[in-house]
Amino acid sequence: MYTAPKQPDILERLRAGEPIRLNDPEYAAINKIVTKTIGLSQSMNAAPDVDTVRDFLAEIIGSKIDRSTTIFAPFYTNFGVFTTIGKNVFINHACSFLDMGGIAIEDDVLIGPRVNLVTENHPLDPSDRRTLITKPILIKRNAWIGAGATILPGVTIGENAIVAAGAVVSKDVLANMIVAGVPAKIIKNI
Repeated sequence: MYTAPKQPDILERLRAGEPIRLNDPEYAAINKIVTKTIGLSQSMNAAPDVDTVRDFLAEIIGSKIDRSTTIFAPFYTNFGVFTTIGKNVFINHACSFLDMGGIAIEDDVLIGPRVNLVTENHPLDPSDRRTLITKPILIKRNAWIGAGATILPGVTIGENAIVAAGAVVSKDVLANMIVAGVPAKIIKNI
């Protein structure tokens, strides 16, 4: 007897970058995670110390965060479960990670205050604008993201690269490069 192949669930489709519309019959699965994340985020941002903040964020992302990693509250995320954080990472105050497309942060990364990592976007067509389109962000080992920088969907920040404060990064940054500006452009090779 023929059995149809299993269709990917909405979370698999979200990670794959497929357009997700509000009327998707599985959209409630996304809302369930968002609701849980909102509740845990309130507790995390009221935590009295960095160890407790790390523990709450580990619960949000669903995996252990190494004790060598420090996250300063407040920290904001809308989803959380598609974020991975390496060892010896430092995330400063008031960062925002919109991770429905996936955020991977490798070891020894420095992230300044008010940095935005945004993996989510919407179509240009006004009639379809509420549709969600995602692309992952990867920040490679020993990169430094300066205060107030924004990294947009689909961007990889290379090993040892530096993103200057306030930059808006819409294209990949090669290893050992410094980028600055809006939009970010290469200003120097390290």
